[in-house]
Amino acid sequence: MNSRERILAAANNQPTDRTPIWVMRQAGRYLPEYRKLKERYSFIEMVQTPDLATEVTLQPLQRFQLDAAILFSDILVIPEAMGQPYHFREQGGIGMDYALNSAAQIDALNHQDIPQRLEYVEQAIRQTRQALGDKTALLGFGGSPLTLAAYMIEGGSAKEFERTKALIYEDHAVFEQLMQKLVFAIIDYFQMKIAAGVDAIQIFDSWGAIIQGIDYWDLSLQYIQQIIHALPKHIPVIVYAKGMGTHMHSILDTGAKVVSVDWTVDLAQSKMNTDRDFAIQGNLDPVILNTQPAIVATAARNILQSMQPHSGHIFNLGHGILPTAKIENMEALVHTVTHFK
Repeated sequence: MNSRERILAAANNQPTDRTPIWVMRQAGRYLPEYRKLKERYSFIEMVQTPDLATEVTLQPLQRFQLDAAILFSDILVIPEAMGQPYHFREQGGIGMDYALNSAAQIDALNHQDIPQRLEYVEQAIRQTRQALGDKTALLGFGGSPLTLAAYMIEGGSAKEFERTKALIYEDHAVFEQLMQKLVFAIIDYFQMKIAAGVDAIQIFDSWGAIIQGIDYWDLSLQYIQQIIHALPKHIPVIVYAKGMGTHMHSILDTGAKVVSVDWTVDLAQSKMNTDRDFAIQGNLDPVILNTQPAIVATAARNILQSMQPHSGHIFNLGHGILPTAKIENMEALVHTVTHFK
C-alpha cells in the first residue's frame, strides 16, 4: 500500500497497513530550508509564486516519511481574490488591508471568477502533483466561511470577535450575504483544486468556537454542508473545528468523511461514542514537539495504542506545528508512527 492509497483508505474509514501521517502546517518556520527561503521572499510572495510554493510544499517530504504533501498556501487567498487583500502585522498576527464596515463593502466583494484570479494556486498544484507522481497524496485546504468572515469583518486577527458577533446578531441579512458569497467562492476554489490534482480537501473552521454552541449549525456548519455537497463525492473532505469536539454529530451531518480534532479530544472515545461511518484525524498537542524525542514518541504511541481497535485514523497534530518545534522531535514523531505495529 503506497502513501496515497493509505491516506485515501483511512479517509474512507477502511483498514490500512499502518496509520498514515501528515502534520498541519508541516511546511514552515521550523524547517531551516524554509527559513532560508524566507530571508529572500515574503510569505505572500512564496504563496503567489508557483515554483516557490511547490518547493516549500515538497520540503517536509524530502526530510520525513510523510504520507501526504500539503499545498503551501493560505486561507486568506479567498478574501484577497474577492477584493480584500491581507498582510502580516509587524507586531504579529494577520491584518486585512481594510475591515468590512458596511453593507456596501460586502456588496462590492466579487465572488466570480475565483479560479482565474487564483491561477497561481492551480499552477502550484499541477507542479506539485507532477513532482509527487501517483504514489503520494496531495492535500488542498481552505478556510470555512465563518472563519474567513471573522477575519474580514474584524480587519484581521482578533481576541473577542465583537464586530463579527455584532453583525451576526444585529444585521443578520448582511452577514448572510457575506456568507453566501464566501460559499460560492470556496466551492469554485475547491473544484479548481480537485481538477488540478488534490486527493482530499481540508476545511479549517478555526474560529467556530467564537459563537454559541446552540448557534453552531446555523452560523457555520450549514455553510460547510453547502460546500461539501457541491464537491465530487469521491473526494474526501476533512473538517477541522478547533474547540468544537463536542459537536461531532453535527460536523458529520455536513457530509465530512473525516473529522479533525484538537488535542483536548479523546480520539477513541469519539469513535466509540459516535455510531457513524467516519474517519478521525489527530491529535498530538503541537507543544510536545518542543520537548524531547522520547517524550514525543511516548505521547504518539499512547494515541496510536488507543486507536488500535478502530480503523479510519489519520495521525496528525491537534493544531498547526509551531515554529519552535525541533527537527529531532519531528523525526521521532514520524518514525514512531510509521514503525508502529
